Amino acid sequence: MILALDMGNTNVVAGCLGDDNRIYFTERFATDLNKTELEYAVILKTILEIHDINRDEVEGAIIASVVPPLTHIVKSSLRKLLKCEPLVIGAGLKTGLNIHLDDPSTLGADLVVDSVAAMNIYGSPVIVIDMGTATTMTVIDREDTYIGGAIFPGLNVSVEALAAGTSLLPRVSLGAPKKQIATNTMDAIKSGIIYGEASRIDGMIDRFEQELGYKAKVIATGGLASVIVPHCSHEITADPDLMLKGLKMIYDKNR
Repeated sequence: MILALDMGNTNVVAGCLGDDNRIYFTERFATDLNKTELEYAVILKTILEIHDINRDEVEGAIIASVVPPLTHIVKSSLRKLLKCEPLVIGAGLKTGLNIHLDDPSTLGADLVVDSVAAMNIYGSPVIVIDMGTATTMTVIDREDTYIGGAIFPGLNVSVEALAAGTSLLPRVSLGAPKKQIATNTMDAIKSGIIYGEASRIDGMIDRFEQELGYKAKVIATGGLASVIVPHCSHEITADPDLMLKGLKMIYDKNR
């Protein structure tokens, strides 16, 4: 059994996975730059205890992080907790992913892991959508090569920016209104955020496939995927555990 951590700008997702690829649990807690390695160790210890996981049963750990200042801190907390040397997604690890970018070293760890999982589970060509603090769309072509993608503001970022940049528009919850042509301000904002995001994703899929010259499978993951995917017109497979599955695959390649 291993402990896998996906460290995002807003939340950290933690999960334990077994050799049979069973996911024993997934939990989410806030990313906090002010916490010490001991505090993170306590959080992770508590999560394991809640799910009746004995620390001695956890043979290793792997981290995908887009928060560099926290990577070393969380890595140290895992050393304290599990008495092992955690793997960190980055240079030197085998992933099996061919990357064709202007500068492959700039590719984020989260995009690498999502791509490895999608390519191995669903096959190529595939478009991967990860909806978190930012929404990312990445493309693996017919030759199993990562060829690029797009990044745009996530839903919560858009909601906060709209509320902060206007005097009269309030913050709203992320729920779809009954009608797309809204008849009040709150529903109008929700319509723009929810249906607008779904339309943007649909439009980007069309553009990607037009540029590729062929159709591709579409996989969505991330904390906000369940909010948007039901309103998209394309067939999109939601896989909330894609990142954890990818981390287990990469761990196994390097164990």
